[in-house]
Amino acid sequence: MPARATVNQIAFRYRPVDSATGVTRETAKRLAEFLGVDETQAIHRALHEMAVRVLPQYEADDGPLTAAQMRQIKKRAPQGGKRSIRSSLVDVETT
Repeated sequence: MPARATVNQIAFRYRPVDSATGVTRETAKRLAEFLGVDETQAIHRALHEMAVRVLPQYEADDGPLTAAQMRQIKKRAPQGGKRSIRSSLVDVETT
């Protein structure tokens, strides 16, 4: 049998008891069965859900808006009625 490439693999050990930092194999099996997938797919789905919750889902921007950018926004925003630009919602660079 040829040796398996382990470059993209990690060791995964189930915990002896369920806790905030891990689950038992029995819990993983129950979860996989509930989701209708195998254990590996259940782990991938759990990691994906955590990544969406924890990691930024967008590229970082260039920082606060300049005063010129704020003027442009205010100029283009519809005026009158109940519409307004709230400067407290946007940090303005003071230079």
